[in-house]
Amino acid sequence: MARFTIPREVYFGQGTVDELKNLNGSKAAIVIGGESVKNNGSLEKVEANLREAGMETVLIDKVEADPSVKTVMRGVETMNQFQPDWIVGLGGGSPMDAAKAMWIFYEYPEFTFEEAAKPFNLPELRKKARYAAIPTTSGTGSEVTSFAVITDNETGIKYPIADFNITPDIAIVDTDMAQSMPGKLIANTGMDALTHALEAYVSTMSNELTDSLAMKSIEMIEEYLLESFNGNEDARAKMHISQCLAGMSFSNAILGIVHSMAHKTGKIFDIPHGCANAIYLPFAIQFNAETAGAKYADVARRLGMEGSSEKELVESLIKFVRDLNESMNIPATLKDFGLSEDKFLANLDDISQNAVADPCTGTNPREISVEQMKELFKTAYYGV
Repeated sequence: MARFTIPREVYFGQGTVDELKNLNGSKAAIVIGGESVKNNGSLEKVEANLREAGMETVLIDKVEADPSVKTVMRGVETMNQFQPDWIVGLGGGSPMDAAKAMWIFYEYPEFTFEEAAKPFNLPELRKKARYAAIPTTSGTGSEVTSFAVITDNETGIKYPIADFNITPDIAIVDTDMAQSMPGKLIANTGMDALTHALEAYVSTMSNELTDSLAMKSIEMIEEYLLESFNGNEDARAKMHISQCLAGMSFSNAILGIVHSMAHKTGKIFDIPHGCANAIYLPFAIQFNAETAGAKYADVARRLGMEGSSEKELVESLIKFVRDLNESMNIPATLKDFGLSEDKFLANLDDISQNAVADPCTGTNPREISVEQMKELFKTAYYGV
């Protein structure tokens, strides 16, 4: 039996943040990252709409790029004092993920991160609050997913939380909120979205529903990503919707080794998540083609790429990914990114073992050993 879960309501398009004024509640806790949502007016719009809905608000800010246990528990303390009946995650994936974790521990103070990290082990939420997620970047899809990743900075342990309970109640994909992203962020988040869609499409958990969303997302990315990167406002709006479609797909089909590799190297090598995905993606497609070649070829065929055989179509898809990276100034390899060979080799054993153990590896279309992962990382570093 397959299952497909997304938020009960998804509002998308220009000005849809105004739907917040229709929420029923008395208090809302707004979770954000840095100053960008303040500077671009997004926070002001959210607060104004919540006031119009008759709600008091409290702000929980300064969520870091990799949300920490400490930050989550700081937010929970604020919620315990304020007692919100709505939680609003506003920004990129980090504040939206942090808000999901805060929600868990606000409702269940005695729960632990170790318990939360057990897949699909959460108690029933919505006893105290509901959750609305509003993305301001076009890549993570967190507004429609059942995932969050929280890091204990003192121990280095990452807690991947996967449970349909933390799928937001409402997703508001307001295309106006994607217009102020700088080009580098558009490039990295756009490639993150493409990776989500491609990995979901070839996942061992894929099905007809997830495939339809993934493929539409891929088609839109092929049409709009470079235009978005070059400043076209309509293309940026389309990319904001496309990344949401990819999020719906991978939330149900899960992901693969590209994300496993990115999860285990992002912090240690200081590589932005979307950039890491972009570097690893063509090498992973080449590795996975042994078992997923037909589906990759199907993507290439649907995009009108050249090739009369499965192998040629897969090669065209890999070239498409590499051309996108080059056009948006994303490095082709870890070496090109600026990672020193000494640091790479010193960490190679650990990142290889950890990537194989990552939950995303379980739904990759081709099984991979630690030694194979090590060779894949080497290829991604040296480019050969």
